[in-house]
Amino acid sequence: MRAPPTKLDPGYNVWTPFWFLAPAVVALLAIGIYPTIFAFVTSFREYQLTRPRSGFPFVGLDNYQTILFDSTFRESLLLTFKFFLVVMPCQLALGLAVALLLHQPGVGFLRSIARVSLVVPLATTYAVVGLIGRLMFNRDFGVANAFLSWFGFPARDWLGSPSGAFAAIAAMDIWQWTPFCALIFLAGLSMVPVEIEEAARLETSSKWQLLKRVQSPYLLPGLTALLILRSADVLKLFDMVFVITRGGPGAATDLISVYIQRVGFKVFDMGLASAQAVVLMILTIILSRLYIRLIYREID
Repeated sequence: MRAPPTKLDPGYNVWTPFWFLAPAVVALLAIGIYPTIFAFVTSFREYQLTRPRSGFPFVGLDNYQTILFDSTFRESLLLTFKFFLVVMPCQLALGLAVALLLHQPGVGFLRSIARVSLVVPLATTYAVVGLIGRLMFNRDFGVANAFLSWFGFPARDWLGSPSGAFAAIAAMDIWQWTPFCALIFLAGLSMVPVEIEEAARLETSSKWQLLKRVQSPYLLPGLTALLILRSADVLKLFDMVFVITRGGPGAATDLISVYIQRVGFKVFDMGLASAQAVVLMILTIILSRLYIRLIYREID
């Protein structure tokens, strides 16, 4: 087999590696960076889709000033954080429990099957999860009411009541992302040195002490990644909520991404919607930084 060319070879071209990287860089610029820059620029303009001939004049910080006095934006943002505080602890606790169960000695075959099964919810798109949620929480033939009937409880109009609709989208999000948490925690547990873990199991029979003193340091990087990724996911969650409830009933499930979509594509104020999206991006960055500081306790 011929060795790859080096800088000493006469036929070596210094630009060859960059040509292989070019497709990925172009895709990143087109899909990620350009829309971000476009939204940032648009947030300083009066970008009304109903007035395309206005020239989209520059208005400075007017859109951001409007956000400060927009009570609906604040309510949607608070509702989104409430949703996060409901689903994230459930996902972390259930994911950790599943990971610890699969990490037990003697469940190697079960662990292999479970890893494949846990990928199924992750491979399901948000829109499909929303359709499943609409069927599961249907008042007439949904599985949720059938489950309640087994215990003698009356049928409930899940999607017609504010608390029921909120519980429905929370349940579907927990179902979809708990396996992801389990896989991340399982990967962290697999990094624990076998000899150290076996010695700890011989010295103590307490599962809590084993988790706290031996396994938790290897779980912290995964926990940080989960908090950052899931925070970003919840703040931009739109498809599943829109399919299940469309933000209703009323504003019970009007998460921030659903509200921004309504401002941009129903009110047609793309300038204000872009400013709201920029604020949302800044909040995500701040939260990510806080997670890293709190978990790793950085000292400046």
